[in-house]
Amino acid sequence: MPPAETAAASAPENPEEIRAVPVRHPGRWVAAAIIVVIAVALARSVATNPRFQWGVVGDYLFAAPVEDGVLKTLELTFLAMVIGIVLGILLALMRLSANPLVSWASWLYIWLFRGTPVLVQILFWYNVAAVYPKITLGLPFLHANANDLITPFMAGLLALGLNEGAYMSEIVRAGIISVDEGQSEAAQALGMSRLQTMRRVVLPQAMRVIVPPTGNETISMLKTSSLVSVITVPELLFSVQQVYSRTYQTIPLLIVASIWYLAMTSVLSVGQYYLERRFGRGSSRNLPETPLQKLRRVVLTTRRQPAVVEAPEASEERR
Repeated sequence: MPPAETAAASAPENPEEIRAVPVRHPGRWVAAAIIVVIAVALARSVATNPRFQWGVVGDYLFAAPVEDGVLKTLELTFLAMVIGIVLGILLALMRLSANPLVSWASWLYIWLFRGTPVLVQILFWYNVAAVYPKITLGLPFLHANANDLITPFMAGLLALGLNEGAYMSEIVRAGIISVDEGQSEAAQALGMSRLQTMRRVVLPQAMRVIVPPTGNETISMLKTSSLVSVITVPELLFSVQQVYSRTYQTIPLLIVASIWYLAMTSVLSVGQYYLERRFGRGSSRNLPETPLQKLRRVVLTTRRQPAVVEAPEASEERR
């Protein structure tokens, strides 16, 4: 046999190209099909059940009493969160104080307001005139009738704000202790006071830990504000209760309230998302994609040309 033919016969043939076959997950398709069937059945049941009275829902969705209740709910939520955040920062700093008396005073406040239900606190502030008919604030010329000073709205605001301060203090404290101690030591070495170190160094870094649970607390406060309806504060739930107590259309009016609560919490969730991105800048991990970035990525991915797979005939011809 000639040497050329011997070499050609002994040379190994080119291996066939590897074709990647994606792993199939039939269980996922079965689960997705079950969820779709259940969702369609529930949607059809809700849409076709005449007892939901969707026409009544549409009539009252933007009614004046309902809109006034929405504004009152937003006002109560905003003011209560402002009180809670300011009080929470103060209590967190007190809790971390080296003075044991200050630290224990903060701990006692947190223990008291976290350990009692919000509804009990609302009712207590509403009936505080039974304990203190006149509020003097320690000065004889500064006094007022408790019933005039503690209105239903003020009672609900005090209860929600003071209760939120106890929870926010723990959130702020967790954010502060998450910052490395070397940051504080370096600031003190530069001659900064404790207050300057906290304001310029520690708190800006702690915001990455503080913002996400604060957003959750704001959403929770929006829903918790419905508890003040028991003391006749005209927020959203009380407003729809006043309507269905006259019309006896309970379910449609409760659906109206639910739609408004869902709309407001959705807006707050979007705001929380972008606020987390704002304070997450500069961290080592990548920032999450915004909804527009996700949509752009999906569109660009679908527009890509499919990969060209070489035909077996072309491979044989090369051989």
